[in-house]
Amino acid sequence: MREQTIKRSAVPLLLALLVPVLAACGGAAPAEPQVIRETVVVVETAAPIRETVVVVETAAPAPTAEPAQATDTSFTTPHPILGDLRVRQAIAYCTNRPELIKSVYGFLSDEQQQTLLMDTFLPQGHWALAPQESLTTYPFDAEKGNALLTEAGWLGEPGAVRANEAGSPLFLEFTTTNAQFRQTWASVLEQQLLNNCGIQISRKHAPASWWFGDTTGLSRRDFELGAFAWVGQIDPGGVSLYACNQIPFPSNNWEGQNSMGWCNEAASKAIIAANNTLNREERIKQYAIVQQEFTKDMVSLPLFNRLEAAAATNNLENFRPDSTEYVTANAAEWKLKDGGTSLVMGFTQEPASLFGLVESAAVTAMIGEFLGQSATSYSYDYQPVLLKSLPTIDNGEATNAEVEVKAGDKVWNTAGEAVELAPGVEVATSTGETVVYESGTLKLNQLTTNFSWIDGITWQDGEPLKKADMELAYAIDCNPDSGATSLVVCNSFQNVSFTSDTAYTITYLPGAQWPEYFAIGIGAYPSHLVLSDGRKLADVPAAEWATLPEIAEKPLSIGPYVIDSWEKGQRMVLKANPNYVKGEPAVKEITIKFIADSQQAVSQLLTGDVDILDATTLGAGAEVETVLKAAAEGKVQATVVASATWEHVDFNLFVR
Repeated sequence: MREQTIKRSAVPLLLALLVPVLAACGGAAPAEPQVIRETVVVVETAAPIRETVVVVETAAPAPTAEPAQATDTSFTTPHPILGDLRVRQAIAYCTNRPELIKSVYGFLSDEQQQTLLMDTFLPQGHWALAPQESLTTYPFDAEKGNALLTEAGWLGEPGAVRANEAGSPLFLEFTTTNAQFRQTWASVLEQQLLNNCGIQISRKHAPASWWFGDTTGLSRRDFELGAFAWVGQIDPGGVSLYACNQIPFPSNNWEGQNSMGWCNEAASKAIIAANNTLNREERIKQYAIVQQEFTKDMVSLPLFNRLEAAAATNNLENFRPDSTEYVTANAAEWKLKDGGTSLVMGFTQEPASLFGLVESAAVTAMIGEFLGQSATSYSYDYQPVLLKSLPTIDNGEATNAEVEVKAGDKVWNTAGEAVELAPGVEVATSTGETVVYESGTLKLNQLTTNFSWIDGITWQDGEPLKKADMELAYAIDCNPDSGATSLVVCNSFQNVSFTSDTAYTITYLPGAQWPEYFAIGIGAYPSHLVLSDGRKLADVPAAEWATLPEIAEKPLSIGPYVIDSWEKGQRMVLKANPNYVKGEPAVKEITIKFIADSQQAVSQLLTGDVDILDATTLGAGAEVETVLKAAAEGKVQATVVASATWEHVDFNLFVR
């Protein structure tokens, strides 16, 4: 499950989570999400009002002093070229990354291009990004790169291929996808390395199906230099990517995503520590260690964030594109300068269903934000909307108590499973130590969170939110018959207690420690709703929910807008919700036009037939250049942001 990308939560009305998935394509990242292997599981509720159910990656067992080794000694021999730190650092210094950015985004200003540059595995603006002065950075410096290569025994002059004393050339195979986007910047990189420092690379542009296949390419470490993109996330995660015990070998059935073979003990311990504490300040400290070691060892060269852009009519106020949130998140704040009350938004994709539990399209998520959301996820973090606050240990709405467990007690093991404690079960203790249970008692941490909705929330029909609505959401979203792709979060709950019509408490199994615990919650469904067939929604079996028009096509809203009509293949019309708890929005009608061709969507923006185009519609190709030129001429407003998707080149430190 490597191919497609996710930039935000792909179901409506949830807090957003960016998950680290591979971006297989070139210019425009695919709109659909999938997670990769064990790294991150995202479990999402599907109510017309709900909170996030997010599972970040389970902390891996503490690494041993040495990484797992294949019995056939595969990938234990240092690469004769890349095994030398000086060569890896030289490649970084010899790479003119601003020039790579210009090769694919030449229509951006120099300032806009600069915002895309990355120095570590976290983008600019991320809450866990280490201070630049603490990192080893690699600005373009061919002189420094050449000096390192000479020191490493690779002799020669720029423009000609260097060689060692044995006469072997400084030659490396560079593997990536065959997308035109990557062919463009990779061809520039090829010339840079040769002309600047005498490094010759042979480019292999493989089909994404091979490069990201389960038994080929990257997953089998079949590369020397390998380029692809990760899609970032609000929570950095990273255990599967950077821990010593996550290096894939034939002997461990290729488990793990540390395809570089990087085992830095300090970084490995820090990445695990960062994912075994709920204290954000401590997490920032540990992630800083990982980034410092990551940049010092130069095992992966971050290149740049991919471009993302959104455009709108100049008549629109409060248009707020963001790297980690959809433009629809603040729709309740939109206003038209001329006093108008209606606007049109263009989508190149139409949702198959509005039941977010089974439909993960970005367009489903955006429509869901019109219908109500518990929180937003601007700037790589979370902000409450219909919640009074996000429950944290710091504000007292969450606790993480040390409890004693014994054989037979249900706990959460290090593999991310709910199990009975018994000999042989591996758990993380309250001190963060990973142990295999033998007998007696152990002390584990037990997390409890208290959520409270703001007062006065009602459904669009005026019915107030009540306890039964939340109970119904819990019953459906944690039911295996509902169609949910994973129930791992639900399985980590020990108890959910609904204490009032606006509040509830989640108590987790001992050992369950989700770093984004404050973003995991229970939503609500309108339990009072009577269906067209006469049944009450609360009485319908979970297995039938995906086929209910009242769920899949016209769910009740608790947000700023309600669905008025949906003409399949043509348009959807939303009307302002007079019962929205935060007040009826100024724009009274929003029409979503389904325009399959993005160039046609841009044309309609420029003619005034469409007022808003979001990033998923514009992509990152010629359409972006068109709207930016139009914006420069004052015809529209357009915003360029650094996407959470980032291009990089990995170094395989070992040979077969």
